Amino acid sequence: MKHSCIIVEDEPLALERAQGYVQKLPFLSLKATFESALEALSYLKNNPIDIVFLDIHLGDFSGIQLLESVSLKGQVILTTAYHEYALKGFDLKIADYLLKPYTFERFVQAVDRAQSLLPKSEPQNSRPFIFVKTEYRLEKLMLDEILFIEGMGNYRRIHTPTQKIMTLQTFAEFEQELPPSLLCRVHKSYMVAIAKIDSIEKDRIRMGETIIPISDSYRQTFFSLIGQS
Repeated sequence: MKHSCIIVEDEPLALERAQGYVQKLPFLSLKATFESALEALSYLKNNPIDIVFLDIHLGDFSGIQLLESVSLKGQVILTTAYHEYALKGFDLKIADYLLKPYTFERFVQAVDRAQSLLPKSEPQNSRPFIFVKTEYRLEKLMLDEILFIEGMGNYRRIHTPTQKIMTLQTFAEFEQELPPSLLCRVHKSYMVAIAKIDSIEKDRIRMGETIIPISDSYRQTFFSLIGQS
């Protein structure tokens, strides 16, 4: 399931870093970025967001003032170079407090904490099957038969024990439809069924005779999902 998020940050380099970190996590969907807390405040009043990455020092209207001005249903992760605001932040029930400059690993920890505090929702697909667009038909595919999905140019090849199905459906569409705990992106060209993994060695997954690479962009998310973060 994807969680919507926004970034409120007026430092260009800090904004670029945060955007890059968000883009590495396939379960986050960045809806907007703001340099002004007032602009973010206006947006949040009309758009429910799951996670807000919020800087504190934002000119005339601070991130703390924003939190005191609006009731948010989502979770807030404060990002700042000043540690003295931590207590105030937690008084306002933030999910986490990132002290700049923060690492990607620390960023993922904060996101995981925020996700754990969000209301639980039904998985994207509670049925044991999906319909896949292939050629001129929709083919029914049982989820427990999927081994992995391989990117091949404009196509995706779905591997099962008995067949290989070609489809134009994108990885993004599969990620939207299926929870990552079932089918997880591990590389720009691969998604794997976690339950079908035989073994993992460093940056490689073995599924039968097939070896699938784990890229740096998806490593942290993948190992978090299998409980090895």
